[in-house]
Amino acid sequence: MTRRTKTVGIAGRYGPRYGSTLRKRVKRILEQRYAPHVCPFCGAKGKVVRVSVGIWKCKKCGAVWAGAAYVPRSGLSKGFPKIIVRGE
Repeated sequence: MTRRTKTVGIAGRYGPRYGSTLRKRVKRILEQRYAPHVCPFCGAKGKVVRVSVGIWKCKKCGAVWAGAAYVPRSGLSKGFPKIIVRGE
């Protein structure tokens, strides 16, 4: 049997519902959200998990920070990486 979600990927769980354009948007967002992320503090790849919407945590160093909803660093923090201060 062949894979049925080759084109839609992770958004295949929605089936034919909601329209193709919305499913493409959701696919892009979900792929960003579940991709392996790099910790901005220790550099560990794949150890960053989302605790809640906008709250991210590194399993390796234990750092917790506020980021964007679906990625650990928002566009603004990528432009100004020195502003991120580790608070414990």
